[in-house]
Amino acid sequence: MSSNSFAYNEQSGGGEATELGQEATSTISPSGAFGLFSSDLKKNEDLKQMLESNKDSAKLDAMKRIVGMIAKGKNASELFPAVVKNVASKNIEIKKLVYVYLVRYAEEQQDLALLSISTFQRALKDPNQLIRASALRVLSSIRVPIIVPIMMLAIKEASADLSPYVRKNAAHAIQKLYSLDPEQKEMLIEVIEKLLKDKSTLVAGSVVMAFEEVCPDRIDLIHKNYRKLCNLLVDVEEWGQVVIIHMLTRYARTQFVSPWKEDDGLEDNEKNFYESDDEQKEKTDHRKKPYTMDPDHRLLIRNTKPLLQSRNAAVVMAVAQLYWHISPKSEVGIISKSLVRLLRSNREVQYIVLQNIATMSIQRKGMFEPYLKSFYVRSTDPTMIKTLKLEILTNLANEANISTLLREFQTYVKSQDKQFAAATIQTIGRCATNISEVTDTCLNGLVCLLSNRDEIVVAESVVVIKKLLQMQPVQHGEIIKHMAKLLDSITVPVARASILWLIGENCERVPKIAPDVLRKMAKSFTSEDDLVKLQILNLGAKLYLTNSKQTKLLTQYILNLGKYDQNYDIRDRTRFIRQLIVPNEKSGALSKYAKKIFLAQKPAPLLESPFKDRDHFQLGTLSHTLNTKATGYLELSNWPEVAPDPSVRNVEVIELAKEWTPAGKAKKENSAKKFYSESEEEDSSDSSSDSESESESANGEQEEEGDSSEDSSEDTSSEHRSDSESASEVGDKRTAKKNSKSKGKSYSEDGEKENEKSKTSDSSSTDSSSEEESSSDSESVSESESEPESRKVAKENEKKKTKQDRNPLTKDVSLLDLDDFNPVSTPVALPTPALSPSLIADLEGLNLSTCSSVISVRTPVFVPVKTHVLLHRMSGRGLAAHYFFPRQPCIFGDKMVSVQITLNNTTDQKIENIHIGEKKLPVGMQMHVFNPIESLEPEGSITVSMGIDFCDSTQTASFQLCTKDDCFSVNIQPPVGELLLPVAMSEKDFKKEQGMLTGMNETSTVIMAAPQNFTPSVILQKVVNVANVGVVPSGQDNIHRFAAKTVHSGSLMLVTVELKEGSTAQLIINTERTVIGSVLLRELKPVLSQG
Repeated sequence: MSSNSFAYNEQSGGGEATELGQEATSTISPSGAFGLFSSDLKKNEDLKQMLESNKDSAKLDAMKRIVGMIAKGKNASELFPAVVKNVASKNIEIKKLVYVYLVRYAEEQQDLALLSISTFQRALKDPNQLIRASALRVLSSIRVPIIVPIMMLAIKEASADLSPYVRKNAAHAIQKLYSLDPEQKEMLIEVIEKLLKDKSTLVAGSVVMAFEEVCPDRIDLIHKNYRKLCNLLVDVEEWGQVVIIHMLTRYARTQFVSPWKEDDGLEDNEKNFYESDDEQKEKTDHRKKPYTMDPDHRLLIRNTKPLLQSRNAAVVMAVAQLYWHISPKSEVGIISKSLVRLLRSNREVQYIVLQNIATMSIQRKGMFEPYLKSFYVRSTDPTMIKTLKLEILTNLANEANISTLLREFQTYVKSQDKQFAAATIQTIGRCATNISEVTDTCLNGLVCLLSNRDEIVVAESVVVIKKLLQMQPVQHGEIIKHMAKLLDSITVPVARASILWLIGENCERVPKIAPDVLRKMAKSFTSEDDLVKLQILNLGAKLYLTNSKQTKLLTQYILNLGKYDQNYDIRDRTRFIRQLIVPNEKSGALSKYAKKIFLAQKPAPLLESPFKDRDHFQLGTLSHTLNTKATGYLELSNWPEVAPDPSVRNVEVIELAKEWTPAGKAKKENSAKKFYSESEEEDSSDSSSDSESESESANGEQEEEGDSSEDSSEDTSSEHRSDSESASEVGDKRTAKKNSKSKGKSYSEDGEKENEKSKTSDSSSTDSSSEEESSSDSESVSESESEPESRKVAKENEKKKTKQDRNPLTKDVSLLDLDDFNPVSTPVALPTPALSPSLIADLEGLNLSTCSSVISVRTPVFVPVKTHVLLHRMSGRGLAAHYFFPRQPCIFGDKMVSVQITLNNTTDQKIENIHIGEKKLPVGMQMHVFNPIESLEPEGSITVSMGIDFCDSTQTASFQLCTKDDCFSVNIQPPVGELLLPVAMSEKDFKKEQGMLTGMNETSTVIMAAPQNFTPSVILQKVVNVANVGVVPSGQDNIHRFAAKTVHSGSLMLVTVELKEGSTAQLIINTERTVIGSVLLRELKPVLSQG
């Protein structure tokens, strides 16, 4: 993420040593006595000569070798003066490598670097974006306070650079400048705020990293950019994704209420088994009502879900911790499969992932139980991985799988890795503690291990048995006797001490064995370990209090030995015990209670997971791995009781006025918002304008698609087709309602209704023509369309009700409720593409048609609702008319272009007999007119359909629009993009057809634009906005193909956008209709070039 300037700082010390060594060589043995060192020096001399030569090829070769030295970790700092001379080289390749070198050594050789600072400042204005970025990196690597103002100015200029790569480096420089001079914080925050608004995916990760370093507490800077960051997340580079996800996790914990309350409530309800159904229902309702997930909360969870498929383990881990910390408990299980997949990575990744799984498995066993076998230990695993897997297996152990696990543990105990074998025995002890059904089985198994040849296994078994017996002291006298016999053979101090402790605690249960054990221990007291000596003293004291007849003299002997021991702990313990148990004149009041003190009931030890207390650290962080708070760790805040105002994240209202522009970027954010939240769409009257909400209803597919992003291509295409058919069923009702609508309504809705009315007049012809256009669809396709059609009708009815509810509100908030207000001039929001860019890759090229022909018409990818004035209300004496192209096959003829006309009566009187009068059409052009309209009510509007055969030309169709009293001359001129129908074809067919349309049939041009305008989604949006073309699947990321055919002649129109080096692209159009091709080329070029 960050610059490479700090990559080699750790080697600076070694570098200086090497340099000193080289200096010593040059002074002590110039004659070459030390051949090894002199040859190194000579090699560097060669590099210096090459750098000072006049040939660029020699300089370039020298720089490549120097950068290679740096990459291998060798010190090249002595070459700094020779390299820095070439900073002003005119050769771009040399200059790039010089900057790479300077970024590495500028911090060490600050004085020499400062001499070239004017060159760096000039390079900030260089036409090459790589040079500008490198100059900024070098400048920010010179860590001298005196140039802070220059760095600040450079960062400000770079943050406004046209190149996203330079802006990315400006974000990196912010962190360096802040660490050099923290007083610049306020000015840097201004730059961060500006860069956070950047829409480039290249910049997003870097600026969020700068935000986390400089001002992680300024959550207010994220509000307006929250939705944008969520939507850009999938396209950001991997390390940027990690930083953004961690930041958004912290943001979500401060801005949304806890989604876990609902789950807790349900768990409580399950416990109330004996409540009546009514009481339980009331409680459930009461608990469920308060919590509804914020749409923005849902947006974050849904947008991060695809990243669980990432190839980068850090991204998967970041998404996993996000789900763990902010998603509802019912949805967390989705991360388990992805985390288990990471266990195939290298051992370092496995270690971190297993640590996090170990923490999760304590609270949520069910998540990882299906993957139990994935945590079985392999012989090739390193010890650290083995112990972590053991930890997880212990956490997942339950009555159902414990028998399988115990068989697995039996194998582990025999492992050659003694540390792992010891850990396995501890694991068996924990399983015996946690699952009471297998306690005796485990205990018997551990006793069997006491006869193992391996001393470490036996010692660990003794320690674990001691803990188990402490929990269940009764009825285990035989085990204690068995362990007493082992004292002669066991030499590990901890095991010997454990046996002595057990015998001392249970001395009354083994009255014959205990004194004999003490006798043996007294013999070897002086040679025992300190830990064992302490337990011998304790055993003597306990036996003195319970069986003084047999052990009085023995205990006094041991106390005398301890009195003169070298270890002061043992001497202190001896004095303490003597005063406590041996009564004399000086004995205090405690002597009376000696037996209670030594033989008191001790609490059983708790065998707990070492990961139990790690859950208060955020998963995936260094603090969680170390189990201690690391420097720079930002704690996750607790969920707020009441969610802060969600409106602070609303930016769509501000950008709505821009949505009708062809670039339409604000519109994409809006569509993503609707895609992820139905509840927000219902409340859009608060956060969205009326034109937005109506444009949603204008596009019938949108809400259907918003329900699930994973619909199949067949469902999607059938929905598109059934849209026109279902419209015919509801057309009458919609038209009737339309007459009562206010005049301030958006014409995006009118356009759809006109289409519906025209299709009402001839429903059967609609069906037949759609069958014709799809090239003899099979009966099965028709049947599959019936279901979406019924769903569509239901959706349309719902929308009509919603519109009636919203209509009064629309009238209240209207700013210009005047008679001469022209609603047509209101910007109309474009609907989102019928297919979202993410789905197009999956859906393109698929066709429901059974026809094997290369040319088969498909549904339009995008329908722009751009209306054109046909008749102004002033010219039409109160009758206003607008037209637009719905991009649907015309029902009046397969060679005609469908045109929808919306007629408005802006007068207070009824307009009668609206019809088409005299037609003045060019030769060959034909027109199918709409049926006469008997009357149009005051303030009413109606939409009708026409079909015009433009003969594949952009000539104007002139005719008269007449009423009962007047006739008005009007014209319709089609944009060239509307003379096409989208075609579905494979990449192979496209190339075949393109190969036959070369030479005179091919026109091309070069396009210049910023890199962010050449992303697949932007190119798709711009091309389909201009022309009604279909997307052709492409196997190459830098080539985008589109296909269509002309409506009249059916001639193919093939459009190719091929991205070149830098910020250029080539636009190629192949078609027999060369005139239309050249016109389309002229229209596409400025659209693709603009930002």
